[in-house]
Amino acid sequence: MKVKDIIAAVERTAPLRLQDEWDNSGLQVGFTASAVSKVLVCLDVTEAVVDEAARLGCQMIVSHHPLLFKALREVSDSTYQQRCVVKALAAGIAIYSAHTSLDNAPGGVNYKIAELIGLQELSWLLPKAGEDAGSGLTGTLPEPERDTDFLLRIKQIFGVECLRHSECSGRAIKTVALCGGAGAFLMKEAARKGADCFISGEFHYHDYFENDGMLLAELGHYQSEKFTVELLAGLISSGCPGLTVIKTSLNTNPICYDAR
Repeated sequence: MKVKDIIAAVERTAPLRLQDEWDNSGLQVGFTASAVSKVLVCLDVTEAVVDEAARLGCQMIVSHHPLLFKALREVSDSTYQQRCVVKALAAGIAIYSAHTSLDNAPGGVNYKIAELIGLQELSWLLPKAGEDAGSGLTGTLPEPERDTDFLLRIKQIFGVECLRHSECSGRAIKTVALCGGAGAFLMKEAARKGADCFISGEFHYHDYFENDGMLLAELGHYQSEKFTVELLAGLISSGCPGLTVIKTSLNTNPICYDAR
């Protein structure tokens, strides 16, 4: 198996043409012709993740979040991105990222979130022109749920230690909009689609004033997308039979919650 074979398996679902203009999905480090027998799948590429891949004998890392968003002006040890690149090259590890290419794809990140919540009748919040693709989703619950009950269920599904949300009023939640990661830019689209609740990884402070009566539920960026590891592992395993696919054992969430 070669790096290009793993890339092809991922891009059958998440072709690079689906990524947003500002994004940097794709091959970040390494060569497409390099041989691969083991792949490590993760949400974020950190030095600890690169060390884990090397320790496990992996020749490739496939992540959701890109290690590199901007061109490096040097490759030394002054930033964690540079240190990761140096470590990966020294260990012969290629790095590939499927970010908004997977967010925006049918069967991608937002579809996974919708599946976990149990939504039906899915449609794109912001469709891409000429593609069955887009940013965010809206769907309906099989039966309406009281807002407080719905939030408790969401908290449990996504393992959220501290769920931030707008005020509950006892309203019924039936139509749900969602976007993994930083989805605040879709809030007006969610309101336009008549969403009772909009779920995302991050909102801004003033979004809570300007939510047009929707219930906002802020899971945390990591919590909203951590199931992407399972999604990527499945795509690679099904597309590359015989390849060893390992899901990272590390929690790379950089945000801590003080429970004292």
